[in-house]
Amino acid sequence: MGCASSKQFSRSAPAHEDPAVLASQTSFTVNGVEALYELYKKLSFSIVKDGLMHKEEFQLALFRNSNRANLFADRVFDLFDLKRNGVIDFEEFVRSLSVFHPKAHISEKTLAFKLYDLRGTGYIEKEELREMGLALLDESDLCLSDSTVETIVDNTFSQADSNGDGRIDPEEWEEFVKKNPATLRNMFLPYLQDITMSFPSFIMHSEASD
Repeated sequence: MGCASSKQFSRSAPAHEDPAVLASQTSFTVNGVEALYELYKKLSFSIVKDGLMHKEEFQLALFRNSNRANLFADRVFDLFDLKRNGVIDFEEFVRSLSVFHPKAHISEKTLAFKLYDLRGTGYIEKEELREMGLALLDESDLCLSDSTVETIVDNTFSQADSNGDGRIDPEEWEEFVKKNPATLRNMFLPYLQDITMSFPSFIMHSEASD
């Protein structure tokens, strides 16, 4: 199959956790983790050759552009950077991507909530939903009128804000996502999908053979 062996995790890059350990702590299989490592190596050596993923490399993977400022890219990078040291190492990459794995429990999908909680208040307000939606549209091929955007924001917010207090709390968010399972996919497509599906057949084959 050509999967990377555990020994390869220490070559030409910072040392990483054993893939079996990462597999046991995430939704990926061992072979899936090893397949992700091949992807991570490609991304983390694209600009800075140090085996760590810098923001420019992360943005290049998302948007094929390493220089253009984007709120969405900044937010996702910050949430993947679990150690808050300005780079994403392999363990952070795997643990963060695990949230988007089809087998991940709904309660693990808090990353999306944090993505929209721009002010860090523990709630999502309508203006935050609007800001992030506009940031996503800015990088997409869609061209929506202001009125259409407002209608989408209003409808989404009214559905999620079940108690009508003008903000979405984590419990309301979890319930909303349970009722609307396509929400997470729509929020991140095509950007995070581009990362997770860069080597789709290889990763899927690896997962199936574990």
